[in-house]
Amino acid sequence: MKPIPVIAIFDVGKTNKKLFLFDEKYNVVFERSARFLETTDEDGFPCENLDSLRLSIFDSLHEVFRKPGFEIKAINFSTYGASFVYLDDDGRPLTPLYNYLKPYPEALKRQFYSQYGGETAFAFQTASPVLGSLNSGMQLYRIKYEKPGLFKKIKYALHLPQYLSYLLSGKVCTDITSIGCHTNLWDFTKSRYHAWVEREGVLEKLPTLVACDTVVPSTFPGNTYKVGTGLHDSSAALIPYLVSFQEPFILISTGTWCISLNPFNSTPLTENELKADCLCYLQYQGKPVKASRLFAGHEHEEEVKRIAEHFNQSAHKYRSLAFDPAFVDAIKDNLAAIPFPKQDLNVFSSDIEAYYYLIKHIVVQQQRSTELVIQDSAVKRIFVDGGFSKNSIYMHLLSNIFPEMEVFAASMAQATAMGTALAIHRSWNSLPMPNDLIELKFYAATGQRQKTL
Repeated sequence: MKPIPVIAIFDVGKTNKKLFLFDEKYNVVFERSARFLETTDEDGFPCENLDSLRLSIFDSLHEVFRKPGFEIKAINFSTYGASFVYLDDDGRPLTPLYNYLKPYPEALKRQFYSQYGGETAFAFQTASPVLGSLNSGMQLYRIKYEKPGLFKKIKYALHLPQYLSYLLSGKVCTDITSIGCHTNLWDFTKSRYHAWVEREGVLEKLPTLVACDTVVPSTFPGNTYKVGTGLHDSSAALIPYLVSFQEPFILISTGTWCISLNPFNSTPLTENELKADCLCYLQYQGKPVKASRLFAGHEHEEEVKRIAEHFNQSAHKYRSLAFDPAFVDAIKDNLAAIPFPKQDLNVFSSDIEAYYYLIKHIVVQQQRSTELVIQDSAVKRIFVDGGFSKNSIYMHLLSNIFPEMEVFAASMAQATAMGTALAIHRSWNSLPMPNDLIELKFYAATGQRQKTL
């Protein structure tokens, strides 16, 4: 039997590292997952085990190459952002993969922002809230001033997706989706690197910027597969939506963080938006995506535990509650106005009533967060993916609070990995770009109906 043409995608998260094989219709035909114990850097701070990750990449590929039923046409990578690998002249990592959660020295932060116009002006130019090590460019700045000898040894600084691509291609490059995501490196007002990047000697350590659909040959003799240059995971997850829908939309990607992404709003960030935790991404075609963040998934998890404990219920109970309009009609404005974490649960007659108030509280916050990126854009649709898209109560209340919008729950397996495959579709896939990747369920204030666009 003739082997199936596939693309291999490595989707590397902070916790889970996954390998997917997609066929030409974007069905997942193979999946492998791994988790590694963290190691520590020279300061004892937890960080990714880069050696384990590298070995896992090669082990996984050896496994799928031995499967006669698949013909690997291409390989690509998506990973979490804000993580640099620093290579020496021989292409070997010089340091651990420093954790973006590592505390940043206050004195060094003050030095940087005082030298480059102050926090407010700089954050406006780079569309990057002040986030310390999560601004990956600040990690290079820190090395320069804390370890100048190490800084001089750095030949190339590669974000993690590009390092994984380098392992298979031997080619170094820089990807716009990684550079354009709260790194402090990109000046959104001028569509180029910020002036400090060249002034501090950082630019010479960043390889050439390449388009996200770039592919290069494998370094392994006898192999004909092509290697993509890798993408930042948040940008990759947006690609299936940009491919599938032409009319303006907002994607609310829900998980621990609920991130509202508007690819159709290119207005510069305002000071108020920055203070409200808005930022900009660069999507795979190089266009800005305005985004706002809400810690709603975390809050939901913590408050569900509190409700369950108070009413002596299982926390799993609330995962599949059916929507009941009667509970919505009974919500009292004076109670709903109180932030739920400060709410006395004794005021509620049941755990279900309390849960409806919690979701109401979260949806009101979501409205404020999402409206920050809607502004005057022509958006008329909201897509919700992730955990809250499966929550009927959340989806109904969201449709009620955005009556002028069409609100859809989106269902798609492995959006990040699929987006990473779609980015280089033309380089490996003989079929046309598919138009049925995403299943949508429409929510209206008076009920729900389902349709696929």
